[in-house]
Amino acid sequence: MPLPADIDETQELLASADYIASRGLSTVVFLALKLGRPLFLEGEAGVGKTEIAKALAQALGRRLIRLQCYEGLDAASAVYEWNFPAQMVAIRTAEAEGIADRRALTEELFSERYLIRRPLLEAMSPQPEGPPVLLIDELDRTDEPFEAFLLEALSDFQVTIPELGTIRAEAPPIVVLTSNRTREVHDALKRRCLYHWVDYPSFDRELAILMTRAPEASESLSREVVAFIQRLRQEDLFKKPGVAETIDWAKCLVALDATELSPQVISDTLGAILKYQDDIARLQGSEVKRLLDEARTGLGPG
Repeated sequence: MPLPADIDETQELLASADYIASRGLSTVVFLALKLGRPLFLEGEAGVGKTEIAKALAQALGRRLIRLQCYEGLDAASAVYEWNFPAQMVAIRTAEAEGIADRRALTEELFSERYLIRRPLLEAMSPQPEGPPVLLIDELDRTDEPFEAFLLEALSDFQVTIPELGTIRAEAPPIVVLTSNRTREVHDALKRRCLYHWVDYPSFDRELAILMTRAPEASESLSREVVAFIQRLRQEDLFKKPGVAETIDWAKCLVALDATELSPQVISDTLGAILKYQDDIARLQGSEVKRLLDEARTGLGPG
């Protein structure tokens, strides 16, 4: 599928993959696609940063390649490794057959046949559907040396394998980087990207998202769910519920055949929206009823 021609088409493209994007987000996505720049998304966990990459891949018909970041991730793990067990089998086979040409054996062992492509190298390899969507997820979990390596890789869209030489992408992938901002990512890397802060959605947009992702929930229940979640986010919580939790909670309520919210059903299902015991403990007793009443007051009639 061709890339969108303007912001409106970008918004429609994301909507075709059930991603309801704001005008600001659609604009930065369009520019990233148009200019071939990496897209750097920051925001709280659960607001839909990862889903943007998934939606782009689905809507454009491209392959999604995901590099899940973690503490201690290094360049070798992100780019490639050699298939050591297969290399050992080849060495033993060569010894058994009496092959004495060590140079030829070495060239064979360090050829494409024994190369395991990790996400960065795979994203720079030709794909039948066109350049893939490369998702570098939760970059803030890594450390500065990996950031420095990534800066070089994304500048030229190439990596170097000592045994094979430099491999450069024929067509750069669509790159989406995400961060939950548990630490600051270096400015040098951000400067290579177009930046957008993905915030919690407004009531109307979150309602539209919920009705798209959990259509089995009635409109009245969906409105109550969104109103309660939006009110809950105003509380001093260790981890505020994201859109992902809103969707999960609505599905849980439908599974329980709940047609409306009540203090009892909210208390019974808090584990779907709050993931820390301290936060759950804050909502015990009359707190749930107070928040529900305030949410309904803000919701108004209808």
